[in-house]
Amino acid sequence: MRRLAGLLVVPLLLLTTAACGDDSGSDSAQMKNGAPAITKGAAFGETPTLSKGKGAPPKELKVVTISEGAGPVLKKDDIAQVHYLGQVWDGNESFDKSFGRPAPFDVTIGAGAVIKGWDQGLEGQKVGSRVELVIPPELGYGAQGSPPKIKPNATLVFVVDIVKGTSVPASATGKEVAQDNKDLPKVGTNTDGKEVSVTVPKDTAEPTKLVSDYVLEGDGAVVKETDSVVVRFNGKTWKDDKSFESTYSTGQAITWPLGELSVKGLKDGIVGKKAGSRILLVIPPDQAFGDKEQGTIPAKSTLVFSLDILAVM
Repeated sequence: MRRLAGLLVVPLLLLTTAACGDDSGSDSAQMKNGAPAITKGAAFGETPTLSKGKGAPPKELKVVTISEGAGPVLKKDDIAQVHYLGQVWDGNESFDKSFGRPAPFDVTIGAGAVIKGWDQGLEGQKVGSRVELVIPPELGYGAQGSPPKIKPNATLVFVVDIVKGTSVPASATGKEVAQDNKDLPKVGTNTDGKEVSVTVPKDTAEPTKLVSDYVLEGDGAVVKETDSVVVRFNGKTWKDDKSFESTYSTGQAITWPLGELSVKGLKDGIVGKKAGSRILLVIPPDQAFGDKEQGTIPAKSTLVFSLDILAVM
């Protein structure tokens, strides 16, 4: 099946695929600190316009701080919310930008979900900063490029505004809540960041209504339907008690904009719960995938989740 992380609408630019250069360099109207100059919209939050790069691009990652914020420093595994504009070194216009979109782009620092130049260039920067990244091909899209807008072996230039940063815990750590309904699955209560067990009862009828119960009740913000949530989960099908997907296999939390979730029971089961909590979700077929097969998930399956709400964005 498509992974649940892939059930979301993503921005146009999904960046998929170290030493930093210094900020020295000869300045001109076209260049500043060895990077293409911002010709319009230089202030944080404004949509920038970049000049075309002049001469040979740097061979190493170059990070130029346009303006430094006063927020915390981004660390590995933090989730940053950013606005960006991307342009190739020898180009005259952007190939993608998030400025002007309703919401910033979420990126987990060091998770490998974006090009290496982003992971390396954003780690260590302060929230509230505007930085310019000049990314050589080996830390960008390499020899394959990203046709048609990004040619093979292209040097990329990004202006990135770091709007927000969130440190994500390894596990929910709320107060344990009794699991005394023998007709419902039992969820592990470990808080060490390791996989959480989910045990489906045998010879028990599947619930016909959505179940959303606290296993560990946190004390964070109550989730609203307009929020994005950072989660870790273990998902099973009720009938065969087999896991169909677990974030613990990758070691990475994922971010779900709730308004973009296509599985109704997931959204309805998370909204109203508190950040820092672990919940048991039992989602009947009519609020899951219905009569459609999804990869290893048979049609008309009841889904069972242990789900940690680690942060609200």
